[in-house]
Amino acid sequence: MTGAQFGADQPVGVAVLGYGNVGSEVVRILQEQVDDLQQRVGAPLALRGIAVRDASRDRGLDPDLVTTDARALVERDDVDIVVELIGGIELPRELVLAALSSGKSVVTANKALLSEHTGELAEAAEARNVDLYFEAAVAGAIPVIRPLTQSLAGDRVHRVAGIVNGTTNFILSAMSETGADYGETLAEAGNRGYAEADPTADVEGFDAAAKAAILASIAFHSRVSASDVHREGISAITPQDFESAHALGCTIKLLSICERVPSPGGRDRISARVYPALVPDSHPLATVGGAFNAVVVEAENAGRLMFYGQGAGGAPTASAVMGDVVMAARNKVNGGRGPRESKYANLEIAPIGDIPTRYFVNMQVADKAGVLSAVAAEFAQHGVSISTVRQEGEGTGARLVVVTHTASDSALSATVSALEQLEFVTAVTSVLRLEGTHR
Repeated sequence: MTGAQFGADQPVGVAVLGYGNVGSEVVRILQEQVDDLQQRVGAPLALRGIAVRDASRDRGLDPDLVTTDARALVERDDVDIVVELIGGIELPRELVLAALSSGKSVVTANKALLSEHTGELAEAAEARNVDLYFEAAVAGAIPVIRPLTQSLAGDRVHRVAGIVNGTTNFILSAMSETGADYGETLAEAGNRGYAEADPTADVEGFDAAAKAAILASIAFHSRVSASDVHREGISAITPQDFESAHALGCTIKLLSICERVPSPGGRDRISARVYPALVPDSHPLATVGGAFNAVVVEAENAGRLMFYGQGAGGAPTASAVMGDVVMAARNKVNGGRGPRESKYANLEIAPIGDIPTRYFVNMQVADKAGVLSAVAAEFAQHGVSISTVRQEGEGTGARLVVVTHTASDSALSATVSALEQLEFVTAVTSVLRLEGTHR
């Protein structure tokens, strides 16, 4: 640690790296809530500097606080806590490691960095006995990380599932409510500031996968990286998928699911996956609309817990960041430390092909006798049991919607491949999972 002695008059120095939507809100809170923060921490919080890319821009800040040399700011002796809000991976990794190695605690909202380098960063924090906090990295203002690491530390978590990306939830909610197609709702998300100029990270599930990796690592006491997470995006979802979903009493959501799954050897494995899925209208996640997020945790003794709120935005995310800053500062003042990385379980990752769930298969077929029986035969051939079938005429063809009972991903994939070879199946237009139902 830095060796500083803190008390009523000895401030805890804070450096903020990045001054975007979140960084600017963090700085505002630090400057506007000085007295309250001091009472909560037990010592003043002193803003030592703000690292930016371009110091020539007029941001209305004290020029003495602004610097383009983030590394020098991190290494200052009067800085005790570094708040990393830059984004990206390589530069933040270097700066966070430098901070931790210098005995400074770190607060970050960087899910991409954490999903790739949690182990390295945790080991650096352990070596210097300092804190690494990242509540804001998953679901913005919603407190999920701290309940998992502290409130449920004495329980056994079986499943963590939810909606953790506001952009995709806005798009899917709009498609469900208006009947518009994906392109129209993506454009509207951009107009409202919910979607980036390049929305790939959101709509193809990369953002949600990084968050799923973090949640799985914490919930199951094992290191899980983004590359371990099975990922599918929402760009192929159509208004016809929503029509079929509504007919089944469902909607469609992009879900991040992390759960314990049994293995043939008797030892649990981890499944971490992100994909669009049908969710029954009666399920709590079905009612999460717009850009809001929600996470459902299922634990052995606590049962089902649901966390809901704003998953993005400058002020909501800054709220979570500041919660971490206060915790880290209290630890500095009191000589304590927050929870360390827990990886003792070291569970293996189960391949997606082994994971059982229910499926919704939408296909275009010829409208003639014998089609339904032939399709059903292919499902049976691959050991996939059919729950319901609905056929709708469309000119000279028909749309056939099949909902299965629980089956493995590998069995369903083999079934779809076989269906695509049948001469009277024009196309398998979509395959979605069905979550939140009894299997």
